[in-house]
Amino acid sequence: MKSVRQAVIKNIIDRQIIETQEDLAEALRQERIKVTQATVSRDIKEMMLIKVPTGDGRYRYAYPMNNTVIFTEERMQRLFQDTVLGCDYSENIVVLKTLPGGANTVASALDHANWPEVLGTVAGDDNIFIIVKPKAAAPEVTQRLLAFLN
Repeated sequence: MKSVRQAVIKNIIDRQIIETQEDLAEALRQERIKVTQATVSRDIKEMMLIKVPTGDGRYRYAYPMNNTVIFTEERMQRLFQDTVLGCDYSENIVVLKTLPGGANTVASALDHANWPEVLGTVAGDDNIFIIVKPKAAAPEVTQRLLAFLN
């Protein structure tokens, strides 16, 4: 079912402007595929969907053509400057605050950065938890993330 659902998602985002996870869930329901928001969120992350400008100040989900182009350092810096509001840490958890709807895209970019200290990310709508190991690396990871904002 997952592979079929993800094929339908690709078809939907190729044909329609899908701005939010809710829009995608509704489009899937119209295709007679029952989904939860959590399932849509996982599919977006697994498919490495990105948000791209529509030209009128809005953003839409798109299917990446080439991951090496999508996750360049310059692109990460632009993504952070456009989306991330702040960053702090406690123990081995770094928390990134984003604009509403931006957390998934930023978390996906971080997941594909392959930083050895980052075990993984958990993204909500506007917050990301980044799990860091060892705990002593959290300040360094936080500084590296904050550098993208400057």
